[in-house]
Amino acid sequence: MRDAITASLSQRLTAQARKVPEWCVYIVGALPAPWLFWQALTGALGVEPIEALEHEYGRLALQLLLAGLAVTPLWRLTGVNLVKFRRPLGLLAFFYLCLHFLVWLLLDVQILSQAWADIVKRPFITIGMAGFLLLVPLAVTSTRKAIRRMGPKAWGRLHRLVYVAVGLGVLHFVMGRKGLQYEPLVYAGILVVLLGLRLVPRRR
Repeated sequence: MRDAITASLSQRLTAQARKVPEWCVYIVGALPAPWLFWQALTGALGVEPIEALEHEYGRLALQLLLAGLAVTPLWRLTGVNLVKFRRPLGLLAFFYLCLHFLVWLLLDVQILSQAWADIVKRPFITIGMAGFLLLVPLAVTSTRKAIRRMGPKAWGRLHRLVYVAVGLGVLHFVMGRKGLQYEPLVYAGILVVLLGLRLVPRRR
């Protein structure tokens, strides 16, 4: 009886999710970007607005990447199918990651040679840049046309790089904080749990 109720609830949630158009996810997901930028301009982000803006964009990117990784475990464990939102979540994460990078490059460092020196000499920046570069081909090949052109198997193998990229992103977050802070460790723990849950068989 309980399994039947759970299955019925999963089907209802999946049906409701299918009614939500992807463009709504893009619009809602992109709204924090200009709002955070405005807060930085008006001083609402504190005494170091550029650094705060950079961190907020990076945090949002990591949250969206983890949300995208949670789609498959959620489906396998509960039967709720939110796969249609995985691409918007991934592209929004890449969008915020680009903003994170641009704020660091144009507003924080400002000098290209210094930025390159930081990438080469500072390990946590090197790791963050590696994660960013791994996500570039995934964003470029996120369209249905790219899936048809590459074939599902080759496309799937390429997009497994997201696990490495998210892992590098979490490591970048942990190393970028001074001292041992709980927030980056929480993100690391969430990533470990999500990767472990992918081993759980899908519910029938």
